[in-house]
Amino acid sequence: MVIMGKIVAAQGILGWVKVQTFTEYLDGLLDYSTWQVGNEGAWHPMSVLEANVHGGKVIIAKLQGIADRSAAEKFKGLFIAVPRAELPAQVEGEYYWSDLVGLSVLNLQGDALGTVDSLLETGANDVLVVKGVNGELLIPFLASVIQRVSLQEKIIQVDWQADYLK
Repeated sequence: MVIMGKIVAAQGILGWVKVQTFTEYLDGLLDYSTWQVGNEGAWHPMSVLEANVHGGKVIIAKLQGIADRSAAEKFKGLFIAVPRAELPAQVEGEYYWSDLVGLSVLNLQGDALGTVDSLLETGANDVLVVKGVNGELLIPFLASVIQRVSLQEKIIQVDWQADYLK
């Protein structure tokens, strides 16, 4: 499974949920009629009855089996995933944003800068949002900065100084 988003809240009184996406494009999840809902090891398929981009920042969705706000609130904090086999193939050096979320970020000196929390699309380039002990750090996802990505080791090595944190 590839985690593509997270249910962050109930929306309204009719059982809709608000989803923060981890996809490059906000509407990326709208391509799938069934979402796997849950967390590592416990996924449950749920049909998407209707879903729309809402406010330019989140998706709101009506999922089969969620009839009212109380039921929707029970899903808060659960992840949305799709089977990797359903995703388009990647070329060498390209990564799904969802694969980068949660990776540890180290600089060339071996300093731990934090963990990738999310990514931003700025128009010029994508940006890693890294949460560390010193707060949030924004690192451009550029070839000159990103030295190595290892999904197996769960690390991203960057040419970024630890004093950039201040």
